Amino acid sequence: MAIKEFIGQSTILTVARQAPFGYFLTDGNEDVLLHKNEANRELEDNEQVEVFIFVDSEGRPAASMVIPEVSVDRYAWVKVTDVKPEIGVFLNIGLTKDILLGADDLPAHRSVWPKPDDLLYITLRVNRSNLLYAKLATDPVIQSISAKATRKEFNKNVQGHIYRTAKVGSWIYTIEGFKGFIHESQRNQEPRLGEKVEGRIIDVKEDGTINVSLLGRKQEAQDVDAERIYDYLLSRNGAMPYSDKSMPEDIQERFGLSKAAFKRALGKLMKDGKVYQEDLWTYVKKD
Repeated sequence: MAIKEFIGQSTILTVARQAPFGYFLTDGNEDVLLHKNEANRELEDNEQVEVFIFVDSEGRPAASMVIPEVSVDRYAWVKVTDVKPEIGVFLNIGLTKDILLGADDLPAHRSVWPKPDDLLYITLRVNRSNLLYAKLATDPVIQSISAKATRKEFNKNVQGHIYRTAKVGSWIYTIEGFKGFIHESQRNQEPRLGEKVEGRIIDVKEDGTINVSLLGRKQEAQDVDAERIYDYLLSRNGAMPYSDKSMPEDIQERFGLSKAAFKRALGKLMKDGKVYQEDLWTYVKKD
């Protein structure tokens, strides 16, 4: 095999000769440079050494004695080092040269592009020009490394990284190894691809995947309370004799809520443009 066919992989080569800037390694037919910056010790002529083949800044195959965890057809979590809006993001796989994840493989909205220090689960790919690029893991790949959650995980806090994002929601891989989904209603803002987030398990599916909420527990309670109040309003043709001026005991008797919780929920409904108050009554806004 030609050395270029090992781009993105490791192989065993022999030290052919030394040079002021490193070593030339050979497979018996072709030579490739192992720059001194990519060598972790001194080598002797004719010594066999395992190296990783990548592509240098001139587009030529080059060798490194650093063997990354990630390679062609092998996945690993790697850190984002830089963002270039015109071309994509760069990732540190352990070499002196970072690897590009192209803009075409990133979300359409740059607001959810990764930032430096975010983590992405990737493999490597070689294009037709023998250049090395990063490739994001697909959903089936994440599924293949995931552990199955059980009902005992329900309501537990989890941390993880976003591996896929869309308007309808975000997909998370947790530290525990669970694959999860965050519906758009369960996040205040759309997390970045690769961002580390913390949330709570709100459902465990039959296949062992989970649903996660990034909302605070108080906010989730507020959402539930607001829905209950709104349903009560609808049951009364869109009007009720309660407002943020109502007596605490009246609110407690009707809704089973403290006045503070009632005001928070009512405030949410008003902020969302669903209701308004007038003369100590609350009304549903008509479209």
